[in-house]
Amino acid sequence: MKLQALASKLLFCNSQGQNMLGRKIRNITDYHEIILQNFLNLMGKNTVNHPTAAFSTGSANAINYLQLPKKLRKSERKPLVTSVTELKRKARRERKMRQQVHEITLQAPENGMLVKSLVPVAHKVYAARTMLFNCVSRLVNSIPIYTCSLCGEVNVGCVVHKIRSCNVAGSPSTKEHSWERGGVKDILPIVECFHLYDRVGRAVSHKERFQVDRIPAVVELCVQAGVDIPEYPTRRRAFPVYNVAGRMIDFEQRFPKDDLSGKDIEAFGFWKKKENPGRNKKSLDFPDDLRGLAARGMEAWENMRSGALKLMQKYAVQTCGYCPEVQVGPKGHRVRQCQAFKHQMRDGQHAWQEATFDDFVPPVYVWHVQQEQSGRPLVDGLKRYYGKLPAAVELFSQAGAHVGEAYASVMREDVVVPGLDEEKWVV
Repeated sequence: MKLQALASKLLFCNSQGQNMLGRKIRNITDYHEIILQNFLNLMGKNTVNHPTAAFSTGSANAINYLQLPKKLRKSERKPLVTSVTELKRKARRERKMRQQVHEITLQAPENGMLVKSLVPVAHKVYAARTMLFNCVSRLVNSIPIYTCSLCGEVNVGCVVHKIRSCNVAGSPSTKEHSWERGGVKDILPIVECFHLYDRVGRAVSHKERFQVDRIPAVVELCVQAGVDIPEYPTRRRAFPVYNVAGRMIDFEQRFPKDDLSGKDIEAFGFWKKKENPGRNKKSLDFPDDLRGLAARGMEAWENMRSGALKLMQKYAVQTCGYCPEVQVGPKGHRVRQCQAFKHQMRDGQHAWQEATFDDFVPPVYVWHVQQEQSGRPLVDGLKRYYGKLPAAVELFSQAGAHVGEAYASVMREDVVVPGLDEEKWVV
């Protein structure tokens, strides 16, 4: 009897254990399916599903936040547009072509001729730049601009932010900014380059650095693409140049009889004050309200940006890999003025490479103020919830202009900024 009772208890425990193990296996299988479903939903809709809970971490059309490029150190080189492997392959191909004595066919603008389809684009970019500077110069009278006297941080709006990001030599231990009143040059910094009379001619030498005028790089790009400015003449060829065994051969005379573009060249006129090519004295039709003025400026900003990108696809722009120097043309100048990392190894010359639009028009990113935050300063404790915008776009946004979808990944309008007492509850 005792043996039968013990055997029955063992059978009962075994059956109970199998039932419990089966339930655990089923629970693990169910949770595996739930986890897999939640992962797929997070990749798509950013929602989490559970049999007993359902909450959302974002909208169905949530926008991925785009991290802005970090500021490079002084010893770091700018990232290359074209890979080193491709540059070496191109150099080997050009070396083989130079060894063969035959004519190399050049296309515009490499042969000194204009790309006719891009001449209207150049005029559009030049007009957009003029309109942009005029709109910004009018808006800064209504919306103040502040800049840090130590690190150069820019703030757009009446209320300056309290984000402690001043981390330069001489900054206070609290990393708070020292604000002072700024202007148009802080929002739209001007990058200058040497003006070339002959685009495919020889580069500017070190001895000629004081004899050649320096103008804004955007204006120089427009001039080389077809815009004629009397203050800055340039050579327009009627016949292309030829490349024979790696050497440029020009069959045109230096100054043909019917070419008067080199008649009034002032080689030593750099110290004279000339009119800024970006601003015309002609009366322009501007709206009276700030919203219309901001919309006009936003349109000019987009036109200048898109047009300059189209021009840079054909007309080469060079930049130094370690300093902000820019030169519009097929090659950089030979002026020994670089003071960046290891400039002694290069005898002061620049490390030229292909430029990007950010080198051409340097972006000045500022903290974006949402409508809910208007009138209140941005605090340091909630800086990870704030977005950023280019300073000119933020100025137009605060004036009432509509910001397009191109900046949705950096302005973070889909993020609700919590309060300081609510931050610990945010996941």
